[in-house]
Amino acid sequence: MKFNKAKCKVLHMGWDNPWYQFRLGDEGIESSPTEKDLGIPVDEKLDMSWQCALAAQKANRILGCIKRSVTSRLREVILPLYCALVRPHLEYCVQLWSPQHRKDTDQEEGHKNDQRAGTSLL
Repeated sequence: MKFNKAKCKVLHMGWDNPWYQFRLGDEGIESSPTEKDLGIPVDEKLDMSWQCALAAQKANRILGCIKRSVTSRLREVILPLYCALVRPHLEYCVQLWSPQHRKDTDQEEGHKNDQRAGTSLL
């Protein structure tokens, strides 16, 4: 199997992990402090604050688009849109990035407020 050397990166994790220079063939592989895996940004400390912020931003953008573009405020219209377009972004990989810090928990509360705002459209 051939690997594209330009797309290969090393993410050093752990406390006592020496930063070895890894090679692929004759060339060294670039080291990176953060990488995306399955759309989830992962850093060397496994801190998911960035993911919480990105999920909140994306959910707020989509909720704003729904508010601006849908004239009907009927429950039968808004609820399926919210469930189909907003909730998946808030729930994707939530088991992995469960809030670990106070600011992330506050952001999670903000998600609940967004959900209330989404249901207040009804």
